[in-house]
Amino acid sequence: MNRSGIRPSPIFIGLVVATVVGGVIVTLPSEAAVDGGTLLLVLGGWGVSLCLHEFGHALVAYRGGDYSVRDKGYLTLDIRRYTDPVFSIVLPLLLLVFGGIPLPGGAVWVNHHALRSKRVQSMVSLAGPLSNLVLGILLTEIVRVIPIPLDRVSGSLFLAAGLSYLAFLQILAFILNILPIPGMDGWGAIEPWMSAEARRFGAMVRPWAPLVLFVLLIGVASVNHAFFNLTYHIFTAVGGDQGLAGIGQGDFLFWRSF
Repeated sequence: MNRSGIRPSPIFIGLVVATVVGGVIVTLPSEAAVDGGTLLLVLGGWGVSLCLHEFGHALVAYRGGDYSVRDKGYLTLDIRRYTDPVFSIVLPLLLLVFGGIPLPGGAVWVNHHALRSKRVQSMVSLAGPLSNLVLGILLTEIVRVIPIPLDRVSGSLFLAAGLSYLAFLQILAFILNILPIPGMDGWGAIEPWMSAEARRFGAMVRPWAPLVLFVLLIGVASVNHAFFNLTYHIFTAVGGDQGLAGIGQGDFLFWRSF
């Protein structure tokens, strides 16, 4: 593989730096630092995870035979390469800030005819959500080693809380993306094995199905509760701390108290 094609872009490196800076700020002894640092930590971290999610799709596609993803810049981890900057980046971030649900954002356009097999096509779709799951697990493991005093009042507490909330969002994104609904990666994983009629139906409803899902999650209490209960169950199963995630969410959504 041409290494120059997968060199991380300066923008991706900038997102990583912003995330680290947010993590440093959140440990400073002031409420403003905790709130602002958590906001920067979570938004920066979510931007990093979006890049890794789409990079996962692109890398598996490249190894599976679609070399056009390199020419399109998908292997550079440049968030600008992942389709429309408003609908793929700005809108999902706004929905995260105001709704607390990370609606899937970016996308890579894969030439499925160039892929070697149906199995490869399925793996291309699964690579993105699995990157969220792995990142969520890694973040929970990082939180495990952060020392938190018994009085639970320290900069390390708020750092662990912010990372826990970011980990929770990764698990939430994994579940959202893995759903077998047109427009989601879960559908993409099973689509190659479907009949032509089922694939045509999926193509017809793909532009609207994710938005309908989001409306149901926000507007139907039973759907919302079932979805978040499942998310918390998996989050806890991989070692997440719901209490810390709740603190991190409160710090991230600090503006709602105004």
